[in-house]
Amino acid sequence: MTDGSPVPSPQPGSIAWTDLTVADAAGIRDFYAAVVGWKVQGIDMGGYEDFCMIPAAGQTPAAGICHARGTNADLPPVWLIYILVESVDDAVRRCADNGGSVLVQPRSMGHGRFCVIKDPAGAICGLYQQQV
Repeated sequence: MTDGSPVPSPQPGSIAWTDLTVADAAGIRDFYAAVVGWKVQGIDMGGYEDFCMIPAAGQTPAAGICHARGTNADLPPVWLIYILVESVDDAVRRCADNGGSVLVQPRSMGHGRFCVIKDPAGAICGLYQQQV
């Protein structure tokens, strides 16, 4: 918002984040910086860096590029959206009840919990629950 109004918090059901997790995050970071003009902000992951990618004229990260290590070790190498939910555990139960499957079980990371699911058509997405 440019009128000085507070920016509303993301609501459940909105896309909260987009990540790409790959073995060579630094090389892919450089690829997207060159191709789309993203600036890079390193994020210390305790022994290595993942990256927030920022539009050239902006300050707010647009996406993340992560190493397939630690909690990200078993994530698929696709641009993965994370949809905000009130409860990851409840959403996982509803996923199974409605013909989907869980690819990455719910786990904590930072200030939230996430999981990765596959819908009945085979599409993959992440679910994210922010914890306060």
